[in-house]
Amino acid sequence: MKNIKGFLIDLDGVLYVGDTAIEGALDAIEFLRKRKYRYRFVSNTTRKCRKTIVKRLSDMGFVISEEEIITPLVAASVYLKNTGKKHCYLLVTGDAEQDLDQTCICTTGEKADCVIIGDAGDRISYNSLNTAFRHMMKGAELIALEKDRYWMAPDGLSLSAGPFVTALEFATGKRATIIGKPSKAFFDRALDEIGLRAGQVAMIGDDIITDVAGAHRAGMKSILVKTGKYRKDTEDNSVIKPTYSIDSLAYLAEIF
Repeated sequence: MKNIKGFLIDLDGVLYVGDTAIEGALDAIEFLRKRKYRYRFVSNTTRKCRKTIVKRLSDMGFVISEEEIITPLVAASVYLKNTGKKHCYLLVTGDAEQDLDQTCICTTGEKADCVIIGDAGDRISYNSLNTAFRHMMKGAELIALEKDRYWMAPDGLSLSAGPFVTALEFATGKRATIIGKPSKAFFDRALDEIGLRAGQVAMIGDDIITDVAGAHRAGMKSILVKTGKYRKDTEDNSVIKPTYSIDSLAYLAEIF
């Protein structure tokens, strides 16, 4: 790890599970600060805006600013501005749409030039998916904030946006534009922010596909933590292997 000068760090499942910080995570972040490593927190979280994420982290003892966090909603806002899309059919939940307030007009009517889907929880229904389907059949672009298969909710593993994105792709014959991890553009944005080349950075996450495979495709090294939604059988059966594997973020310093 002597050539590593920076880190991209997932949030859910790496720093915390539910509303509880993972033991040793606070000390690990402090270790990075003291060693003057550069880092950003890159999360596929689409249920909360950055302001709410920062408040939640603060309640768990983390001192992290909005500017240190990159989410798919932040990246989507930039994408919408660059492509001139203004009327969105939005499938998210919580207060996530606050990060898009200045970018697009959310609509439920006939006019939509894009469908934006994230982890929408109970907002996913036959009617909401069918409305998205109809917009897409009229030409709306499908923008997937993430395409994760599942995540670790406080009460256990739960479906994420990926299965529903795939359903819309199958029904319409269109491919989604993926904004969050494992999109290379998402990682490139984070690398630009910390001013390092991919070969100087390691991605820390709990997902073998989104975090590890995505990092490798972007040219980074990877550190898989065995917390959050990590499953040993998934790691064992995967052809994708992390550069390092540790029990939790608490063991990060041992790699050095």
